[in-house]
Amino acid sequence: MYIIAVYDMGEKRVVKMLKLMRKYLNWIQNSVFEGEISEVQLKKLILESEKIMDKNHDSLILFKTKQEKWLEKQVIGKELNNLDVFL
Repeated sequence: MYIIAVYDMGEKRVVKMLKLMRKYLNWIQNSVFEGEISEVQLKKLILESEKIMDKNHDSLILFKTKQEKWLEKQVIGKELNNLDVFL
């Protein structure tokens, strides 16, 4: 599946969440990640993020779709992390 993850963390936890997200997804903008992920990987990501989060103050929002092709992405302005890979 393809997901977009957006998080808002307290200052003391934001670096830990950044490192966790980079293990599973591609960074596209401050606190925003996207990428293909399996069901098992997504469950692991959620479990690991819950260990980092303070659920009274932090949030993680996941937008899911079956495949990236069903999502239209439009970037206005500078794209911070271009994911195009040339081989």
